[in-house]
Amino acid sequence: MESGAEGCEVVVSGKLRGQRAASVKVVDGLMIRSWDPVNCYVDTAVRHGLPRRGGLGIKVKVTLPWDPGGKRGPKKPPPDHVSIVGPKDEILPSTPISGRKPGPPARPEPIPTASQGLLGSWSWSLDVAL
Repeated sequence: MESGAEGCEVVVSGKLRGQRAASVKVVDGLMIRSWDPVNCYVDTAVRHGLPRRGGLGIKVKVTLPWDPGGKRGPKKPPPDHVSIVGPKDEILPSTPISGRKPGPPARPEPIPTASQGLLGSWSWSLDVAL
């Protein structure tokens, strides 16, 4: 972590104390675990040790910092990196430009036929069945 890494994880597994195997995990800082940034931001190493009592496995993962130059870390920016760009210099017109938009074409009113009556296809009756 003193070398500039953003995070690291060390996992030691095997017969640490006694006859039964166990694992110890030590994590510090930021560790990326999913999607594509794992491929370019996390450096992984696995080594095996063979003491007298049994085997030990050591896994080390180091998260590299983003380096735009690409010397100490990946050139590709992280997906959660937000870059703020200043506004563009725009030339405002001195006089407003407006054009007349054509309206929708006028639709002619339908002429009621004799079978429809004045109210359209509805027919009303005042006859009451007794």
